[in-house]
Formats: sequence, C-alpha cells, structure tokens
Amino acid sequence: MDFYQLLGLSRSASADEVERAYRRLARRYHPGINPGDRVAEGMFRQIQEAYTVLADIARRGEYDRGVRDVPVAEVVATVAFEGFDFSAPAEGNNAATFSELFAGVFHEAARRATSPEGGELEAVLTLSFEHAMRGGHFPLSIVRQARCEACGGDGRLSRRPVACAACDGQGVRRWARGHMVFTTSCETCGGAGQIASQVCRTCAGAGTHARSEVVTVSVPPGIEDGARVVVPGRGHAGLREDGATGDLYVRIEVTPHPVFRREGRDLHLALPVAVHEAALGADVDVPTLDGPVRLRIPAGTAAGQKLRIRGHGVFAALGPDRSDAGDLIAEVVLALPPVTDERSRELLREFGRLNPVDVRRHLFERS
Repeated sequence: MDFYQLLGLSRSASADEVERAYRRLARRYHPGINPGDRVAEGMFRQIQEAYTVLADIARRGEYDRGVRDVPVAEVVATVAFEGFDFSAPAEGNNAATFSELFAGVFHEAARRATSPEGGELEAVLTLSFEHAMRGGHFPLSIVRQARCEACGGDGRLSRRPVACAACDGQGVRRWARGHMVFTTSCETCGGAGQIASQVCRTCAGAGTHARSEVVTVSVPPGIEDGARVVVPGRGHAGLREDGATGDLYVRIEVTPHPVFRREGRDLHLALPVAVHEAALGADVDVPTLDGPVRLRIPAGTAAGQKLRIRGHGVFAALGPDRSDAGDLIAEVVLALPPVTDERSRELLREFGRLNPVDVRRHLFERS
C-alpha cells in the first residue's frame, strides 16, 4: 500500500501537510471512536505506520527510493468518476479530500487484511522436578478469547431491515472534489441501501470475548526446563464460524531439585561419605527418582570420585522398561566426623603415625 495515497497526499507534500492529514484520519479511525470495529482498528494502525515513515525525513527518503505504487485497478473498481458539476461548491461539507474519497478503498483493503483466523496463546506451566521427570497430564488455567455464542463470532446479529441513514437508502454516496463528482459504494450498508443487522451486545461487535478455562497439558517424561508443549485448538478463537482457532503454546518451567542436578539424560548428586567408609569400603543407600538403591563404596575411594548407577537417570518412556534411561552419577564428598573427645583425637594421631603419607608432596613436585 502506498503511504502517500493512504494519507491522501502527493509525494511533494510538506511536513505540515503530512501532520494535518494524519490528525484528520486518526480522529476518524481512532479505536476510541469506533469501539469494537476491527476494520477501523486495522486502518488506524496503517495510518500510524504511514505517518511514522513520512514524518521522519530520513525514513521518508528511504521509503521514496523503494516505494511501489498501489495498482490503479484497486481504486477504479470502487470509485466511479461521474463528471463535473459546476453547481456543486468547491468548499464546504461536500468538498471531500482525496483521502476521504478513497477511504472506502483502504477500508475494504484493511477488512480483507484482517484475518479471521484465531491467534496463538502462550502460557507457563510450572512443574516440580519429579513431575517433569515422570511426565503426565497436568491442569492449567488460561484466559483466552472464545468465539461469541450469541453471534457465532460475526460480531453482528440480524434485525428487521431499515433504510440506511448514511446514503438515504441509495446504496451509494456522492462525493465532490471541487467541481468533480464521484460516487462510491456506501460503507455503512455495503451498497445494499438497507441495514439488516446490528452490533452484538454480548461481545460489543468484537466476535469474541475473554473466558477463563482449565486445559489439560500432556507433558512427556523427562521434559527439560524451557521446553514448549503445543495444545492444538486451545488458543484464541477465530472470527465467524469459518475462522480456525489458534493453538496454545505452553512453556515448561521446572523447579530446581535440592539434591539432583540434571545434565542431559544423566542426573548428578553430591554423595557424603564418611572417612572410614571411603578408606575401608562400605555399602550405602543412595536416593534416586525410584527410591533408594544400594551402592558399593570401594575401599580407598577418594574425594571427588564419581560412581555411576546405571539406569537411574532421566527416562523418556513410562513403564518398567528403563533401557532408554540415563545414569545417576554420585560424586563422593568426604564428610569428616566431629572430634569432641580426647580418645578420638589420640586414635587419629595414632592412625597418622601408622600411616605416614605426605599428602601435599605433589604440590611441590609440580611447582
């Protein structure tokens, strides 16, 4: 669409002319003056876009270098030149500007550009770590635009036909620009000359209205934080009966676990091991998503050593088959016992005398 034609301006229009044209059209199509009129809303957005470009010298120059004219056929099909009428005043109420003369063309273009399809809806579902790992079906409360039941999404209801007041039942309107006379189809009645419908009071003509719903979200096991799940057909409703409903996109937020840390398909945890257990070896219980399992701590285990429990990580399928599961990796953290009595201190001193090891020798060898 040509921004100059949209504002009813020539390419040589001054900044003041751009400003005046914008203010005149903005008042006409402002959503506050046309509540519930989606066509007026779309036209208002186009007018704002045109003004933003043409009011800026740099952007206007760029636009002029790459502009493409609106095909003349789009205008001729809607507006007809009737000839000259020198009895018609060049000024006054009938002296419409070119932007008003072609408003029906742009109004119709905006109407065609307004898609009846419903829009997408985004929501967030927060899951505990365990629920995310196991998956399942979870309820989620949303607020979506649902199709109005009263008017079927059309925004208007049928009524007893009455003559259109805008065109006096003629179906066309005459416009004068100076002494040139044009006719165009009446916007109010669409050229029918009668009004056979009225704005739906339930939805105020919007065709949709906000409604709270609870949907069930199917979450696959092992889903990651930040992943998205699509719920088809639970987004915003489309206009009219043929307008398809959009989809609901649910972003998953997984609450961090106090024990487990996830890396891909594997789970990690810090496993406290007593000094005597690490030195002599022991069998200890380790928590997993399926409950505690028994793990053998080999004798001589050092701090930081990683012990792997296969099949107890993140799994991608429900049921007893764990062949696709990751592993649980336990990193040993030596836990020193509290030494509160002299007998314990003496035993530690004796252990040191019996096992003289320079544990810091490697630091000096590498320096």
